[in-house]
Amino acid sequence: MTDGISPFSFDTPGSTLVEWGGAKRMGELLSEWFPERKLLIVTDKFLHENGLLDPAIASLKEHGFAVTVFDDVVADPPEAVLMSCVASAKEAQADIVLGLGGGSSMDIAKLVAVMLVSEQPLAELYGIGNVKGKRTPLVQVPTTAGTGSEVTNITILTTGETTKMGIVSHQLYADRVLLDAELTVGLPAVQTAATGIDAMVHAIEAFTSQHKKNMLSDVFAKEALRLIAANLVTACEDGCNRAAREAMLLGANLAGQAFSNSPVGAVHALAYPLGGHYHLPHGLTNALMLGPVLRYNMREAAPLYAELADVVMGPTEEGAQARSVNFVTFMEDLMDRSAAPRRLRDCKVTQESLPRLAKDAMLQSRLLINNPVEVTEADALALYREAF
Repeated sequence: MTDGISPFSFDTPGSTLVEWGGAKRMGELLSEWFPERKLLIVTDKFLHENGLLDPAIASLKEHGFAVTVFDDVVADPPEAVLMSCVASAKEAQADIVLGLGGGSSMDIAKLVAVMLVSEQPLAELYGIGNVKGKRTPLVQVPTTAGTGSEVTNITILTTGETTKMGIVSHQLYADRVLLDAELTVGLPAVQTAATGIDAMVHAIEAFTSQHKKNMLSDVFAKEALRLIAANLVTACEDGCNRAAREAMLLGANLAGQAFSNSPVGAVHALAYPLGGHYHLPHGLTNALMLGPVLRYNMREAAPLYAELADVVMGPTEEGAQARSVNFVTFMEDLMDRSAAPRRLRDCKVTQESLPRLAKDAMLQSRLLINNPVEVTEADALALYREAF
């Protein structure tokens, strides 16, 4: 007689289409999916000015969509960018929102879809489950294989000079997701490495989460890790390799679904202050903190790391502790081979700032409670010093 399966829920967007080149027929797809025709695209200037949107926009106009492009999204977007985007959307009388870009663009798209029809002030939305009512139809199309933002119900905004806050709500799940790996072909090797490692961190932390860990998230996390581990170096070395690009994008998507339902922990909690103070890309900050946090968590997470070692390295006869050590070594070797920066000092982080970073990390209580081992401010400082 077993105890059975503990109750859990698993939420994800309404529908996902995986199609190489699918963005080129965006108008056809959206006209089949939605009756609305006043469309706002949320993106960044690099993608817009380099023509990545052009095929999608041409297809949308061909199928009768009135298209407005907001391209002022930046990494770690501040509240002002969101409010500017909402104003543009209202001026265009947009009735459908398309996030097309990296995680920041998709995060902004989520909230714009809400704030187009909601009277709630932004300050009331922060936290978990505080969004009320419905939103405008929302479609997400990622151009990087990392954040998984297209399938999460989370938006992170920069709220001060160095601080970030999150909004978590069911309404932030998209209605439709398009995974077109052709859009990721132009991503440089450094960004490919950083975003790929970001997705691997999502998978690892979802699998080891103390809060809401469940069987479905475990399945998604393992498959995400398998896909990315097997293809990261190839995607970095040969950015036009279709099989590697498709595997990376699907892996990042699966990892996003995993951590959206089994939330992340200390790697992310310690990464956020690095992004806030030094404006480093989110994927890179996760990569910088992953090794130290994996070793720190091993005292409790060794059996789980051993399972992940079997996924990325194949099963062996070794015990759980040895396989756990092998997993950490594998991850650090993979990051070395991807050529992503490995030390805080290599990213112009100063040793004098480490105590402030540790203090700020303690503000991420929403994430720290999910970590398999408690992290105090002193622990955080030691982890930053190890990463330095």
